Amino acid sequence: MRSLWRYFELLPIEDKDNIVSLEEGFTPLRRCERLGETLGLRRLYVKDDTVNPTYSFKDRPASVGVSKALEFGFDKVGCPSTGNLAASTAAYAAKAGIGCYILVPNDIERAKISQALAYGAKVIAVRGTYDDANRLAVEAADALDIAFLNVNIRSYYTEGSKTLAFEVCEQLGWVAPDWALIPMASGALFCAFWRGLKELQRLGLIAEATTRLVGVQPEGCAPIVRAFKTGGDIVPLERPDTIVSSLAIGSPASGYGVLRAIKECGGAAESVTDDEVLRAEGLLASTEGVFSGPASATTVAALKRLVEEGTIDRDEIVVCLITECGLKAPDALLRLPERPYEIEPNLDSLSSVLSGRRQERRGR
Repeated sequence: MRSLWRYFELLPIEDKDNIVSLEEGFTPLRRCERLGETLGLRRLYVKDDTVNPTYSFKDRPASVGVSKALEFGFDKVGCPSTGNLAASTAAYAAKAGIGCYILVPNDIERAKISQALAYGAKVIAVRGTYDDANRLAVEAADALDIAFLNVNIRSYYTEGSKTLAFEVCEQLGWVAPDWALIPMASGALFCAFWRGLKELQRLGLIAEATTRLVGVQPEGCAPIVRAFKTGGDIVPLERPDTIVSSLAIGSPASGYGVLRAIKECGGAAESVTDDEVLRAEGLLASTEGVFSGPASATTVAALKRLVEEGTIDRDEIVVCLITECGLKAPDALLRLPERPYEIEPNLDSLSSVLSGRRQERRGR
């Protein structure tokens, strides 16, 4: 079975008849020779979840979460979201034929919720931040008898994300990578990936879970990173300030779980600037043909820094999780410096561009 449900026995669904699937998972683990050469790494891979049904890794937990909601007898699902989970939850609710209610911050870009609207979900804009929407979902979950995937059935929903660890190891020949770089919003993916590695070790499918995990956040919303680097508590951020909107969760629900996992695996947490993110997004696309969103590009940006600092050795096996397609964040694309050349409609003008002679770039 070429989907995450090949690991059915390790997922929290009792009856296969309850599975709601769009053939998510078992996405490519791409060897990145050109990017690796640029960064100075011999064995660099990206786990490319841009090719999931709704173009992000959120299809993994959404498939498991909606399946479990059906198993529990719910006829309505939902989530608070900054975009990707909204699309995934709406798609799987549509497949299951049940109601779907999405809570989003009222300033979210329309493009971020267009998929969810297309799938027929009711999208409700809450005046405030993601954390305000999340608090409302907590109150509404029991009061309105809705299975909010990342709230009242969160412990089941997050199990879908651990399949990324299963797949990476299987695709490497049942070997755990030396390093894995993971974007963080709530921190749930980071915790799930580590849990997945430990489960494979307990089952004897990998020799040892020795992977060092690096959680990455944008500087404008990095409460987990700050706590890791200072050794203090996680201080919620009231107003995130970053172009990486899908990671803009100021009060990360799994933050302390991340800190425990980092301690267990000997990993780290890093923050990167918006400029570093944009450059990394362009670098990955131009060297490997993988068009990631800004959230995923944080991992490439952090990797570049860690290699330059000598933290990661050139011969180690490194995997960056690419969790969303760049088309999910079109506003970020407008900030990229590249623009098309503008020429006159004649062969001389075209030839001058092809030969490298200076031409006007449109929009500059």
